[in-house]
Amino acid sequence: MVKERGQKVIVSNRRARHDYTILDTYEAGVALVGTEVKSLRAGRASLADAFATVDDGEVWLRGLHIPEYERGTWTNHEPRRTRKLLLHRKEILRLIGKTRESGLSLVPLSMYFKDGKVKVEIALAKGKKAYDKRQALARRDADREMAKVRGRALKGRY
Repeated sequence: MVKERGQKVIVSNRRARHDYTILDTYEAGVALVGTEVKSLRAGRASLADAFATVDDGEVWLRGLHIPEYERGTWTNHEPRRTRKLLLHRKEILRLIGKTRESGLSLVPLSMYFKDGKVKVEIALAKGKKAYDKRQALARRDADREMAKVRGRALKGRY
């Protein structure tokens, strides 16, 4: 059997980058059952309502929706069950300290296959205020307009 190589993105949470300021990111493994992996290989998952918590020295991913495997039988999984994230002890201790002291959140940014194993990129994030979101949108529009003008200038049309 050929081993998988490389990275294949299953799902990404674009909304998280809009709603939160990302301070630090971590790559974590996920403890899954067989039908969940099969459903993920079909590209079916949603990180829309997902978040991570630290309980009793372990990190848990909550709200992740992995639909039931179509060809599964009575062994099928529950779509919104709590899943354990696999991190090194030092990383977990660092996350415990950061989330307790400064009120930061753990938000999943993306889920992907890396060399055949399912990984989740979680971020230590701080919620943005409404005016921060408006500033980010205005900055992005201004950057897009400058790039457009720069492109025209390079082509000699401006």
